[in-house]
Amino acid sequence: MATVTLRLFASAREIAGAGTITYEADTTQDLLARAEEELGVGFSEILQISRIWLNGEPVEGNSPITDGDEVAVLPPVSGG
Repeated sequence: MATVTLRLFASAREIAGAGTITYEADTTQDLLARAEEELGVGFSEILQISRIWLNGEPVEGNSPITDGDEVAVLPPVSGG
């Protein structure tokens, strides 16, 4: 398993109480499932409407991850 940083923004960060969390996982889906288990229903709801980026690039579906990768959860942001 790879050691990966999960970087959280906006409401995802508020729910987690932290901007980054380190996990061990092999794929983006595995990583996000671990985060959902740890952070709960509120995070799961935010995750459904968020964009996921891997090392600064948008990713959809399941992608392999390696040591040192960074996965970002970017919820929609409202503002004026």
